[in-house]
Amino acid sequence: MKKDTTYIINKGINRSIEFRGLKAQYIYILAIGMVILLIGFVVCYIAGVPVYLCLPIVLLLGLGLFVGVYRLSNRYGVHGLMKELAYRQVPSAIIYLSRKVFWKDLKQTKW
Repeated sequence: MKKDTTYIINKGINRSIEFRGLKAQYIYILAIGMVILLIGFVVCYIAGVPVYLCLPIVLLLGLGLFVGVYRLSNRYGVHGLMKELAYRQVPSAIIYLSRKVFWKDLKQTKW
């Protein structure tokens, strides 16, 4: 007797990566922030800052990092933060006080 084999189809093709509610680039932002906090703790510890003073500071900064990254992930979604940052670089208006730019191009073209 042959047993029927079923295969699970991967329906996540072309979808962005998600881990515990964090979407796409926010996972990397959180990971880089955690590494920076770890390096900061090591530097403070080697510099001689007491652990009971350094540890609460790093824990509070880590909590702020988690809350901030999750808030960005929920607010902007997968590509929204990149779109928001790109939109901020677009000027609201282009102002020329002189017409020399346009006349220069007209003189170069041969009718």
